Amino acid sequence: MLGGGGTMRALIRALSGRRAAAAGGGRGEPPCRNLRNRHGEVGLNPGCAPTDPNNSTVAVRRLLSTSQSSVDPKEMRKFQLLAHKWWDEQGEYAALHAMNDIRVPFIRDTLLNMGGTYQQGSPLCGVKILDVGCGGGLLSEPLGRLGASVTGIDPLEENIRTADLHKSFDPVLAKRIQYRSGSLEEIVEESVETFDVIVASEVVEHVADLEMFIRCCSQVLKPGGSLFITTINRTQLSYILGIVVAEKIAGIVPEGTHEWEKFVPPEELEHLLELSGFSVKTVNGMLYNPLTGSWSWMESTSINYALHAVKSGDQAQTSQTEPLSEMESEQRSATAGTSV
Repeated sequence: MLGGGGTMRALIRALSGRRAAAAGGGRGEPPCRNLRNRHGEVGLNPGCAPTDPNNSTVAVRRLLSTSQSSVDPKEMRKFQLLAHKWWDEQGEYAALHAMNDIRVPFIRDTLLNMGGTYQQGSPLCGVKILDVGCGGGLLSEPLGRLGASVTGIDPLEENIRTADLHKSFDPVLAKRIQYRSGSLEEIVEESVETFDVIVASEVVEHVADLEMFIRCCSQVLKPGGSLFITTINRTQLSYILGIVVAEKIAGIVPEGTHEWEKFVPPEELEHLLELSGFSVKTVNGMLYNPLTGSWSWMESTSINYALHAVKSGDQAQTSQTEPLSEMESEQRSATAGTSV
């Protein structure tokens, strides 16, 4: 947590220096509604001209023409404008680059602790991962370096072109990662129980139909497979930090990136997962410090959080796996960490 009100005011004053004025202003409180119901090396030049979103309007409409889809057209229009900026580590996606420092080890160590054969230097060798909403490949690439076979999907063709170009600089990644433009619903029929792991990082707060999205995750995941989600809670504090500070004051992310009403409380997400046959194993709070540009774990889930769930089935584990011994855990982490 950031501490009391004095600390919060000090943080906001410090961040205000990074942006002369809040663009467009904003309300001091989240909307009053009762509701029930995010990946660097050589890459694209951050200064290149942005893609004209009008050039892909037809493709977007075609993609969204299906009667049922979890893809939100309004969300797609937001990210079209930023498709060329994925690999600018100091740009709009800087926080996502920094998030790899904790989300990649979280995924890696959780899977290692669940058992399986460990291969030195490639701890995730043989693991088939689906990265849903992969964007420019910021999470797909480090998972591929750990030995995993990664399929990244994203509804925006501009994002996939960026991801394909960036992985082409590394022959190893070019073999381990494949990208495709499309929605999760579009691959369900051909990919039933295909993947060992699904990652949906900073995605669920942008989907149009979260319940359908989770059902599709369950369909393409093998029994006993793991689902990793990172997202934002819907609280007063997340509105202040995630919208007012991050977007309007500090400019950490472009204004309008998030909608507070679409943030997902962990209790709601857990309920939907259980309805689709998942067993939630871990929910950890996350905190981003914009002054240092780094992420850390924390006990509270009042802002960001990471969740791990396992799909039930004949092969699913019904209880937490036994943890690694201290020596084995340190050895694995030290070796695997060199691959990230």
